[in-house]
Amino acid sequence: MTGLGTETGRVYLIGAGPGDPKLLTLRAAEALAASDVVVYDYLVNPEVLIHTRRDAELIYAGKRAGEESLSQSAINLLLIEHANRGRVVARLKGGDPFIFGRGGEEAEALVEAGVRWEVIPGISSGVAAAAYAGIPLTHRGYASSVAFITGREADGNSSTGVDLRAAAHADTLVIFMCGGTIARIASELIAIGRPASTPIAIIRWGTYQHQEVFSGALEDIACDADSPVELKIKPPAIAIVGDVVSLQEKLRWFGEESLRHSLPGSAGVSPAPHGVLV
Repeated sequence: MTGLGTETGRVYLIGAGPGDPKLLTLRAAEALAASDVVVYDYLVNPEVLIHTRRDAELIYAGKRAGEESLSQSAINLLLIEHANRGRVVARLKGGDPFIFGRGGEEAEALVEAGVRWEVIPGISSGVAAAAYAGIPLTHRGYASSVAFITGREADGNSSTGVDLRAAAHADTLVIFMCGGTIARIASELIAIGRPASTPIAIIRWGTYQHQEVFSGALEDIACDADSPVELKIKPPAIAIVGDVVSLQEKLRWFGEESLRHSLPGSAGVSPAPHGVLV
């Protein structure tokens, strides 16, 4: 399905990118300008909405952890109802719609309802946040494989439900939505053979001017039955695990130095910053 034209009754599943509004694709900007209705999530930078028409109907879907949001079934129905009324609908999602964005579920619902649709990929936060932190996910001398996993189950609870053994042998791990589970994930990675000294960086609000980076090793945050505290990072947060993380000292190019922190277990750590709960 190509072209934006003036056809009615369709849905665009659009990736808004990771946060920096200038990382929105040209195709996405065109689709937003052609849409009558825009359904957008919490993780979409509001500055992206400048590309919408003045008369477009803007619908906030939420999707912020711990806060009331439209259910996925309600969002699916909303997209279908507006499209069936002959409207052009933009479903605007943070990052890329098909990478932990439930875009596949929405596409299935549209197909079953007979609604025309198109996906417009976005720059995934898992790629961009690492790059803005100075971490190349692959590097000839450090990593030749990458695994993308989620730190949350499909129902959104705090248990990971992820088979880490299936992904743990990738040179680099990118862990989405892991703010409340990263300590347990670190412990599990060590238990299945990942060296405790493996570097880890947790990136909060990646690509935004207020991006924070917390760095250390798996052993700095791993928790077990004897741990008095468990580290948590307020979302949105993505973790990068692997030797490539060590390159950030050399390759850092973005963000304020005051927003780079050592993880609580690291040597010489300063008091926990506001993004960390311990």
